[in-house]
Amino acid sequence: MEKKRILVVGLDPAVIDFSAPFFDDKPWINAEVILAGVAHDLEALAGHGHEATSCMIDTGETAEAVVAAALAAQPYDVVVFGAGVRANPQHLLLFERLVNLVHRDAPGARIAFNTRPDDTADAALRWA
Repeated sequence: MEKKRILVVGLDPAVIDFSAPFFDDKPWINAEVILAGVAHDLEALAGHGHEATSCMIDTGETAEAVVAAALAAQPYDVVVFGAGVRANPQHLLLFERLVNLVHRDAPGARIAFNTRPDDTADAALRWA
């Protein structure tokens, strides 16, 4: 199997308002759960022979610049967007901007979506 480079884009837990209505049905999620899930899945991807990099972003002020810098640093085969960016209606415009940024700066990269912090590896492996 060929080694793939995977970029995992997600909200930095420090900028997440866990009291927002989006989290009403997700009382189990918090910063520790997110960080542990991402760390576990980065290790899992490495165990599959891939190179995975976490790209934590804010809710918009510098998010595009951070992702653009990551994409410019090296080519990626897969870009995974975390559910906090993708599924929260508050972040729809941010998500659109980031998808278009990946489309522009990494047109050959596959795009994947996780549904929770601990299924990022599964999402990436679908396209790696």
